Amino acid sequence: MKNFQDDKQRDLSTNKSDGTNKFLTTDQGVKINDDNNSLKSGERGPSLLEDFILREKITHFDHERIPERIVHARGSGAHGFFEVTNPIPKLTKAGFLQEKGLKTPVFVRFSTVAGSRGSTDLARDARGFAVKFYTQEGNYDLVANNIPVFFIQDASKFPDLVHAVKPEPHNEMPQAASAHDTFWDFISLMPESMHMIMWVMSDRAIPRSYRMMEGFGVHTFRLVNAEEESVFVKFHWKPKLGTHAVAWDEAQKISGKNADFHREDLWEAIEMGNFPEWELGVQIIPSADENNYEFDLLDPTKLVPEEIVPVTIVGRMVLNKNPDNFFAETEQIAFHPGHVVPGIDFTNDPLLQGRLFSYTDTQLSRLGSPNFHEIPINRSIAPVHNNQRDGHMRQEINKGRVSYHPNSLGGGCPYQAKIAEGGFSSFNERIDAHKIRERSESFNDHFGQAKLFFNSQTSEEKSHIVRALRFELGKVQTTAIRNRMLGLLSQIDQQLAEKVAIGLGAKVPPILETPINHGVSPENEGRKHEPQTRNQTIKTSDALSMINNPTNSPTIASRKVAIICSDGVSETAVANMKNALKKEDAKGCVIAPHLGSISTDSNSEIPVDFSLLTVSSVLFDAVYIPHGLDVKTLSENKDVLEFLNDAYKHCKVIGADGDASKIVSSATFVSQITDYDPGIIISSEIATAEFAQDFITAMTMHRFWQREENLYN
Repeated sequence: MKNFQDDKQRDLSTNKSDGTNKFLTTDQGVKINDDNNSLKSGERGPSLLEDFILREKITHFDHERIPERIVHARGSGAHGFFEVTNPIPKLTKAGFLQEKGLKTPVFVRFSTVAGSRGSTDLARDARGFAVKFYTQEGNYDLVANNIPVFFIQDASKFPDLVHAVKPEPHNEMPQAASAHDTFWDFISLMPESMHMIMWVMSDRAIPRSYRMMEGFGVHTFRLVNAEEESVFVKFHWKPKLGTHAVAWDEAQKISGKNADFHREDLWEAIEMGNFPEWELGVQIIPSADENNYEFDLLDPTKLVPEEIVPVTIVGRMVLNKNPDNFFAETEQIAFHPGHVVPGIDFTNDPLLQGRLFSYTDTQLSRLGSPNFHEIPINRSIAPVHNNQRDGHMRQEINKGRVSYHPNSLGGGCPYQAKIAEGGFSSFNERIDAHKIRERSESFNDHFGQAKLFFNSQTSEEKSHIVRALRFELGKVQTTAIRNRMLGLLSQIDQQLAEKVAIGLGAKVPPILETPINHGVSPENEGRKHEPQTRNQTIKTSDALSMINNPTNSPTIASRKVAIICSDGVSETAVANMKNALKKEDAKGCVIAPHLGSISTDSNSEIPVDFSLLTVSSVLFDAVYIPHGLDVKTLSENKDVLEFLNDAYKHCKVIGADGDASKIVSSATFVSQITDYDPGIIISSEIATAEFAQDFITAMTMHRFWQREENLYN
């Protein structure tokens, strides 16, 4: 006893512990038997409130940061509306989905996940896509991401995931980046993450704009109709402008040139009247089909291929108003997947079950009060009447002596609503199971859908994934971690693993290392859940590719074109291009060696939008050089040449007419062109309608990724 007391006193005086050769315990010192699975009612049942280990772990995690969000700290938001285009009353009694043309106010917050509030918009990361519907029946929050799956299957691992990807605690580096040892150490020991890794190493993780990315509810939810019949549902947001990305080198340069790139893009589009728009789609799975697939609907690391269950469009969302005050609205808005309305319900997805506890707990810490619902941006437009009282920052002034239910002194008010009167009731799902910390064997396929995703990419997109993995794992200093990752990648695609290995100067290990038997508690070691690869009936899916994505449409609406000018420029050429772009809802910006204005060939003045010193080609979608410039001077201007070379490297459209083509010829990328490049639009004539149309048509392709074959191979 004396020795124990001495040790305890020494620990209290130093407050230092690294956990080496120690058992995992709770904050109360209780040894933990299983840290990988929450306590559930059966393998596929709901998580239980009595799981004090899960609640302690997530509560501590939720309160680690004050005042910014622990995850999704950096965000941008806007007001708008949701309009029903295809009512679905047979599937759900949710009031906001009942009537064609019905509009519901919304507020949307987009975000990165890993970085702090001061980090860059262009980090390689998943993006949050959270929508608050202010319905007549109360607030409904569809808390989505731009990726349809997640890293982990059980909420008990969420604090571990975020701890691993956040800056390493001993030196607080790197910020908003996953390219470091702790993240890949965690991932290399978590085979269930491999599907998500394919997504975040793809171009999905570096979108061109919030307006050009999809949104997904991630989890399987339930819809419940007026007869209390239930179907499973997956939610999808489909962008009107299509899905588009930037190049990785471009993303890094944008971070240096304008860390607010996505914020500014969203704000300016709305201010200019180019209102972002998405369609809301649903995948409906009858309850009888729950167990009829090659994957488990309750597994958040899996998606439902659209070839198996098509997406049905039910409405559209338009964002048409910027916030009046960033802090009051975008920063203080509080989302929660548990904010649902009658007709929408939960499933037993073990990640979703943990989120239902975690989000309220997080808001209590971040916003400092159980009254965060009274902040204007969070207020329901439906009347609020209950017996909640007092608390920090209470604003509601409740009259009368009664604050309890049941009561007679207040006439029994406020009273309970029957289901027929709109009262919320959970779906009457039968549960008969043992309490257990375990996962269903149906969760064991960790590579099948990762393989489906990779095989669905174009050759250019596959090359991007290879280079992303070389970059990320190239930053990892621990050889064993890199080798484990190569082994996991080989389970997805052997050539993928070998190409990544070349960039790391390593070899793919012949045997997959599985040092963690994840998903099984220690006493059940005899029932090992080894990672599996289940062959998918669907071999490829265009919906999983950004380039082949069916949502892409040939439009340049809201795109920005850099028009490089100097004194003597053709006024007609500039005016014709700007007018042609305007007709397509795009914008041409005049860029010159200096601010102010420049003189034209007709002795008029054109105002300059930006100087070459303050902008870069990475901030624009295409480059146009009109006739009439000082060809010799601009051909030797290093800023102009860097502008053009970067635009070419990032696969953008470059156009020039008249003698301006000589400036393009001065750029170093010209020597790299070995074949016809449809993204280089050159005309010897001046300011023709045909040239402008060819330029715009090329822009609808977004990027000419085939250039990278010469640049990188």
